[in-house]
Amino acid sequence: MREFIKALCVFLVLSACENVNDKTVYKPRSSGNINDLSVVIDNELWESPVGETIRSTIGAPLYGLPQDEPQFKLRQIPLSIFSGFVKNTRLVLKVTKGAEASTKFYKDPYASPQRMILVSGMTNREIIDQFADNQEKITNAFKAYEIKEKQRRSRKSLFNSTAISEQLGIEIQFPSIYRLAKQEDDFFWIRRDIKTGTVNLLLYTVPYDEAFTKEALENRVIRTRDSIGRKHIPGPVEGSYMTTEKAYTPFFGKDKVANLSSFKTKSIWQVKDAFMSGPFINYWIVDKANNRFLIAEGFVFAPSVEKRAYVFELEAIIQSISIKE
Repeated sequence: MREFIKALCVFLVLSACENVNDKTVYKPRSSGNINDLSVVIDNELWESPVGETIRSTIGAPLYGLPQDEPQFKLRQIPLSIFSGFVKNTRLVLKVTKGAEASTKFYKDPYASPQRMILVSGMTNREIIDQFADNQEKITNAFKAYEIKEKQRRSRKSLFNSTAISEQLGIEIQFPSIYRLAKQEDDFFWIRRDIKTGTVNLLLYTVPYDEAFTKEALENRVIRTRDSIGRKHIPGPVEGSYMTTEKAYTPFFGKDKVANLSSFKTKSIWQVKDAFMSGPFINYWIVDKANNRFLIAEGFVFAPSVEKRAYVFELEAIIQSISIKE
């Protein structure tokens, strides 16, 4: 018995030493809805041109939606109450006046996962200039973090995408709430029903063509999606089908999907001869190894409700794509 007590004492002493030397910092789990951004800034600055700049840059309406909806929902928090559980929000934009002009990026400063960006300047003008110079970097950093969080939540219950994987040679992850609405050869239409309509994802391929200009590719994107709409996406009345809204100027830009260059288009779709329309986001992924463009397009039909969250969900799904070797 005496030997057992001695051994127990030695174990407790060693354990205590290990705990003393263990410098692991345990951080609370972050919280917050997708794309909710806490703006930590004093009231005076928030009501000044600095606040106006934040609302017009980071809080600007997202292009390609039928009505104005900001990419991030801004929630102002005065510096004096930014403490305790308030610090656990996943996205934090902190603004301070009276310090050297800079824009700094932090990972998991108070909670995990968490992204905080600190913007500072000696004067209002310096702070405003920081936002003007770094708007795209700030927006992209927050968006990338939220894409990962949306994907993490989706992985809790995934659709069995084996048929897509085998036919298109890709891996893709989306929630099991979606269903396969149509499959014809290399064309897939995946959709989920919502209270006011549907959220939709199209996957298909077209031959790769290296000899094109940006303008030629822009025209090809619209022609191709209109022909796909005519062939595969019928409207509610006979002879109607999905097409591109000609009165709305599309956004064309570049992006990366599956570590491959991608041509990105955002605009509005409509149904010919029917009062139906909504936003779409279209990616032409340059898959030279397979001599093709892999096309992934998401479109939303949700009349009378906000659509930003649905479009973001589709972006997160498209960004989950990887090409099988």
